[in-house]
Amino acid sequence: MPIKTVITKGKVPVKVYTDDIEHEAYQQLLNISHLPFIHSHVAAMPDVHFGKGATVGSVIPSKGAIIPAAVGVDIGCGMNALRLSIKAKDLPDNLKAIRSAIEATIPVGFDMHKTDKARASTIRALSVGLDKILEKHPKILKMQKKPYQTWVRQLGTLGGGNHFIELCLDENDDVWIMLHSGSRGIGNVIGQYFIRQAQKDMERHIHNLPHKDLAYFTEGAEHFDDYVHAVHWGQDYAMENRREMMRLLVDALKKHLPKFGVTKEAINCHHNYVSMENHFGENVFVTRKGAIRAGVDDLGIIPGSMGAKSFIVRGKGNAESFCSCSHGAGRKMSRGKAKRHFSKEDLESQTQGIECRKDTGVLDEIPGAYKDIDVVMDNQHDLVEVVHTLRQVVCVKG
Repeated sequence: MPIKTVITKGKVPVKVYTDDIEHEAYQQLLNISHLPFIHSHVAAMPDVHFGKGATVGSVIPSKGAIIPAAVGVDIGCGMNALRLSIKAKDLPDNLKAIRSAIEATIPVGFDMHKTDKARASTIRALSVGLDKILEKHPKILKMQKKPYQTWVRQLGTLGGGNHFIELCLDENDDVWIMLHSGSRGIGNVIGQYFIRQAQKDMERHIHNLPHKDLAYFTEGAEHFDDYVHAVHWGQDYAMENRREMMRLLVDALKKHLPKFGVTKEAINCHHNYVSMENHFGENVFVTRKGAIRAGVDDLGIIPGSMGAKSFIVRGKGNAESFCSCSHGAGRKMSRGKAKRHFSKEDLESQTQGIECRKDTGVLDEIPGAYKDIDVVMDNQHDLVEVVHTLRQVVCVKG
């Protein structure tokens, strides 16, 4: 049985799939377990670590309530992977031109496309849902400069932090494109707005919470339905953002690689989101913050850090984990600590053989700042089976 630790000091247990959990993350999980609407128990994945709002790597089932800060501000953040019809031998010996082509095609950080790049049908479909949100909550418009232009031109862009685009090889030397991104600036302001709204709505009762970040909306309350609509819109936006990025990447790479096609082996999955699911006989809201769905035969993506292996997995539908698994290796060191602890030379050493940035601007993403992905995978062998093992050859960071 992969459950390594059970925290029993709250109203419900917390079942943890690792022994490697720092005090701050332990306390966050304990805080969640004290909430009155948690269904059965809380599950913590083997990549669990301290996070903003709630613990990264946590699965929170709730009856009649949702915690906006547990979903977070990168609503719908997740992964997309696509296997191409070419082999490692078809790649050039020097991959710098490939990395340059990716960087020239996909804006990173706060940047966006200079013109609308997304398909018109995608923009139209998303516009309808967003207009309904902004009609009832116009203050969201004031939280972002040129919001209408920004959300459209950020479709098909990467963002910053731990978001990335990679070219990978699997165990058969097949070439994959893999990317990690979310709902960009518009998801961020929607998340911020509703987190504050939940705290404002609970003003009289917030002192009764273990932490103010755990302010929640209850079913039937004034802003509950609005948040559900907004969070699902953000998740749809994130999904389309990854689709648009992948489309642009395929077109760009065809100019630099031998003629190739794309296979049916494609996965697009969230790991920061909320959905309605049935667990232990009841329909509940399941918030996965840094965790992916791993129901029976669900395909998912578990990336390692830049320089480490990544995995395409198939879920086993483990009930105790609420049909979930880890979303990656998980940080073991904060960004600030990583920058203080490691040097540019360390980064060069740990990313040897990978075409990527090796400057101090990405030092906080050094592999040494993350948990060992092999240990993480070993701790969840009851949750998923490995379908493909990938190794990066090109990595573009936000």
